[in-house]
Amino acid sequence: MNALQRDLKKLVPLVESLGAEKAAADSHRQRFHLQPPVGWLNDPNGLCVYGGQYHAFFQYGPFDVNGGVKHWGHAVSTDLLHWEQLPVMLYPDEPFDCHGAYSGSALVEDGTMYLYYTGNVKHPGNFDYIKEGRGHNVCLAVSKDGVTLDSKQCLLTNRDYPAGLTCHVRDPKVFAYEGRYYMVLGARTLEDKGEVLVLESTDKLRWTHINTLTTPEPFGYMWECPDLFCLDGQWYLAVSPQGIQCQNVYGCGWFAIYGDWRGDCTLSEFHELDAGFDYYAPQSFVDGNGCRIQIGWMGMPDADYGNAPTVAYGWQHCFTVPRVLTAGPDGTLLQNPVPELDAQRSAAALHAASGEEVFLAPRFDLTAAPAGDFCLTVAQGVQLVYTEQDCTCTLRFTDPALADGRTVRRARLAAPCRSLRVVGDNSSLEIFLNGNMLPHKVLSSQFSNNKQLDFIVLIIQIFLRQF
Repeated sequence: MNALQRDLKKLVPLVESLGAEKAAADSHRQRFHLQPPVGWLNDPNGLCVYGGQYHAFFQYGPFDVNGGVKHWGHAVSTDLLHWEQLPVMLYPDEPFDCHGAYSGSALVEDGTMYLYYTGNVKHPGNFDYIKEGRGHNVCLAVSKDGVTLDSKQCLLTNRDYPAGLTCHVRDPKVFAYEGRYYMVLGARTLEDKGEVLVLESTDKLRWTHINTLTTPEPFGYMWECPDLFCLDGQWYLAVSPQGIQCQNVYGCGWFAIYGDWRGDCTLSEFHELDAGFDYYAPQSFVDGNGCRIQIGWMGMPDADYGNAPTVAYGWQHCFTVPRVLTAGPDGTLLQNPVPELDAQRSAAALHAASGEEVFLAPRFDLTAAPAGDFCLTVAQGVQLVYTEQDCTCTLRFTDPALADGRTVRRARLAAPCRSLRVVGDNSSLEIFLNGNMLPHKVLSSQFSNNKQLDFIVLIIQIFLRQF
């Protein structure tokens, strides 16, 4: 342990304790979503099962509610819904990560947790920090108990990546497959084309570039937070591309991979993962039952909207509810809340008729089987409107006080909507259209709410349980 880490290990808990009371008093604090104790949260990192618990790390700025230098915050859970905050795992305390311990992943093997991450370094000088002046290093941190850090080292620097790339090469996702280890890294070329590097290793330490995944024509200038995984024999690549045309400032979605991703292969068309305001940089892992679980950051970088009420209380952002990923009959990725959420519902259920006005607490789980057009108004300022004619669902903020700059997002289905689920948790909404059916759409959003939620229900066959 160096001197900087000793000081940071004292300073971070002090900042958290000083801000804890104020953050806890905020009505926007959520019950079923992982959120930072104080300060800033963004990308999920290092999702894994270790020692009989779920471990989730996150990009964490304890000193700056609007970002700041990134640490790896740490939380554990037994049910993916209730999280216990643990001490910070990774501090930006070495020359190879001194400007931030950026995003990465976890590999658990033989009782040891291997945390691969990007060490961000910004060299002093007049640089653009895209093509020059920045180091994005692949780093490895090792823990023998899942709580304390045993070692950190730098494995790769920008000199080790293929030619033709900018300084932006980051977010390692590492996994074992067929007796070897593989890593995918998001990258930006000198021609501003996004791509994903595939690297191979036999020992988790020495890595060789074996392939590059991209599209024939440029599709965005940077592919962040890659995640490569298999479901029912089909391989998928999830990425967050920057520089594509979409409703949000940046996109987030998946490609199906045809062929061998280690060699000759092609990517399908790009499919959006979430059509809401706040969803980015998801990561997935396999739980103890063999299910693939995906968690996203309920936020959006560089957005022109924010979360002013929570910022006033010294914290910002959360994760989504964990979602089970399954493959539909045509290979489409489907997302649904983990079944653990069902167990949190109260015994009492409310059946509402069309047009009925319902008042409830700000935590709820609403399901419905629409038979045509519908409109759902939340907190007298958020509307979810579906039109059968064009199979389009529109999420619209009508009250600026709830929106904090959010306006309209649309999700168009390829077939009528016959299933609706809305999960609300104090200051977030996650909307699932058509559940396990095809076609399938999801919209996620934060919102500002300082009053009791109320619903004006205008759809048929509502079934609602409060938490």
